Amino acid sequence: MATYLFERIARTPHSEAWRVDNETSTIGRVDVHFTGSKAHGLLVVHESVPDDEIEALIADIDARLVSTADEYREDFVVTVWRGAEFGTYSEDAEAAFDEDEDDDDR
Repeated sequence: MATYLFERIARTPHSEAWRVDNETSTIGRVDVHFTGSKAHGLLVVHESVPDDEIEALIADIDARLVSTADEYREDFVVTVWRGAEFGTYSEDAEAAFDEDEDDDDR
């Protein structure tokens, strides 16, 4: 079974965004929103991630990120998108340019 690493990107009083890595690379992102008795997730994974790994990843997200949150929940509803990263955009063009340079150095 794959080991997933989660790095928090952003947090608000009722939501969190996490980068998802496996042992070798970034494979996606998950946003979790806590609303009443449900947690809603949007999981975006790279097109190379197989179906069975997506199911294992959802279970890991539930156990490590959703169930451990302070929010009470009865259900975790997840929408999954699978595709290729197109890019990251920001109003701060200089910051986006700097990040692109860092990617080339890897």
